[in-house]
Amino acid sequence: MLESKYFRTCFGIMALLLILYLGSKVSFLFRPVVSIVKMLIFPTAIAGFFYYLLRPIVDYLERQKIKRALAVLMIYFVFGGICAIFITVVWPTLREQIDLFIEHAPFLVQDVQHQISQLQQNPAWSRFIPTESELATTITDSINRMMTWISNSITHLISLVSSVMIIIATVPIFLYYMLKEGNKLPDRLLAVIPKRYRNDGQEVLDDIDHALSNFIIGKVILNLILSVLMYIGFLIIGLPYSLLLVVVSFFLNFIPYVGAFLASIPVVIVGFIESPTIALWSVVVIVIAQQIQDNILTPVIYGRQLEIHPLTTIVLILVGGDFFGLLGVLLAIPVYIMIKIVVVRLYELFLARRIERL
Repeated sequence: MLESKYFRTCFGIMALLLILYLGSKVSFLFRPVVSIVKMLIFPTAIAGFFYYLLRPIVDYLERQKIKRALAVLMIYFVFGGICAIFITVVWPTLREQIDLFIEHAPFLVQDVQHQISQLQQNPAWSRFIPTESELATTITDSINRMMTWISNSITHLISLVSSVMIIIATVPIFLYYMLKEGNKLPDRLLAVIPKRYRNDGQEVLDDIDHALSNFIIGKVILNLILSVLMYIGFLIIGLPYSLLLVVVSFFLNFIPYVGAFLASIPVVIVGFIESPTIALWSVVVIVIAQQIQDNILTPVIYGRQLEIHPLTTIVLILVGGDFFGLLGVLLAIPVYIMIKIVVVRLYELFLARRIERL
């Protein structure tokens, strides 16, 4: 019985479960490690994001006989110049819109009530608009929930500020060493793999690197083009705070599927405060820009390399958000891409031939 393959498999499973059980009993030993990982995972993810954006530039400069460390410093210098141009050219307009929005924020509820009361007087819309008492109750409840959320958020302000300071302090350092020595990482990972599987391991690492690079660079390009299209459309229809809304939409659109919906909410609200017609036209602009992105730009940039079923994406977002919050939502797709590549290759190596023989 001891030589039975079935017995050895069952014994291995039991041993693994026993190790997990004993590990759960001494979980306090792993808490410092978990805390360090939680503290560093966000700046590491941000540094990795910029690594894939800037690595092609560093590689090009290195091919021009410029040392890699000097190439990274040159990129930092150029990035500082871009930030200076942004502060000089774009920031004044953006700050003006932010100041105007903050100044008019106390009157937003009154403007919404005024627009809804105007719609209530229209026979075509009155049947869809609740009564004034119901409307007042709804608005009051929404304001109360918003104030509760703000008060709860203030209690976490110190931890938020500390997290931002950690990110600001660590991301440039992580990014520098990623760009400078990132090409050495595959060799170090392959060193722990048995020699007979190193060629397969190299192919897996290359596939993961290629897929992540295409995904991140493609997503940035798509969001930039989408933001430009939306900004042009908002200027045409005369939407207030158009630059501010586009900047917010640019970052929200990094969240798959849900981000497009979240980005449209402040646009429609601001447009509705101006007039229902502006709100309607803002929806038209968003829909047209999204259709151009989904049906024309996405196939050109991604092709068929990163096809993921919409249901799979939604499940990944829900699971990632439930376990890791916003970071889980943002990293769900890249992590899924890496796991899928590894699992497919393991299946080809160890299971495909055995299944075919059966």
